[in-house]
Amino acid sequence: MPMSGAFQSLLALLLLTAAPAFAQGAWPSKAVRMIVPFPGGGSADALCRIVAEKLSGAWGQTVIVDNRAGAGGNVGAEIAFRAEPDGHTLLCSPPGPLAINHNLYKTLPYEPAKFAPVTVLALVPNVITARPDLAANTAQELIALGKANPGKLTYASQGNGTTSHLSAQMFATMAGIQMTHVPYRGEGPALVDLIAGRVDIFIGNIAAALRFEKTKQVKFLGLAGRGRSAVAPHVPGAVEIGLPDFVASAWFALVAPPGTPDAVTGRINADARAALALPDVRARFLEQGAEPVGQNVAATAAFIREEEARWRAVIRSANVTLD
Repeated sequence: MPMSGAFQSLLALLLLTAAPAFAQGAWPSKAVRMIVPFPGGGSADALCRIVAEKLSGAWGQTVIVDNRAGAGGNVGAEIAFRAEPDGHTLLCSPPGPLAINHNLYKTLPYEPAKFAPVTVLALVPNVITARPDLAANTAQELIALGKANPGKLTYASQGNGTTSHLSAQMFATMAGIQMTHVPYRGEGPALVDLIAGRVDIFIGNIAAALRFEKTKQVKFLGLAGRGRSAVAPHVPGAVEIGLPDFVASAWFALVAPPGTPDAVTGRINADARAALALPDVRARFLEQGAEPVGQNVAATAAFIREEEARWRAVIRSANVTLD
């Protein structure tokens, strides 16, 4: 029996109004994989797992944290980049794969700018950490010491092209001093030699050094952030030490494969921000030396672009490249 025009119109209206609700309710339809492009046990892994746990509860689906380390984060980033853009694969990453590596490597197997941004989970400010017996107790005294002894101050890093290397280069350029770079294979060995007095300073994320500062095995001279941090409120920020543009933080962002629908990234954004607002999540982040952020998709995209420009300028001024 043919349908009347009125019935057809009503059916069409019902289908149109039901479609968004169906689309929203259909995701996630299976477990979500959250790729962390670094090994387990570090800050990136810990923070991403805290959020994954909350998202799993909100979605009623398992969120699997998948550590895919290698090539400065590029291995995991490529896997996420090439995944199906249906919202069931996410990348939870520090700055390297998203805002730094393409300025260091001649080629990358993925295009960082094409990831679909979701949100920034946290900031972990870098801090100027010194051996306890260094003849400088403030950033200003460190600068004066550097100017009086060109090239004699030594700074440790996690390796060539890492944020600790680039942060120290940024500091030296802004302060107008010359320092000697001593690269290590990771944060741990760098801090061990700093505590032993074999190098003078290390500018790395505050989370790793905080426990050593509390036991007075190292001392903090200044924060690479414009203001003070809730993680260590006694440490003066960049404005206070006279270098207002000395801003260098580790951060952790959620992104999705290129082409992931806006409706899906919007949903993930809303749920991740709700998780970050929970008191227990905030407390657990601060224990890791991280300040929860949570921002909308547009602000996240703008933040990553700004960070890319900041690190590009530092890399070019230091003439750092990696094969």
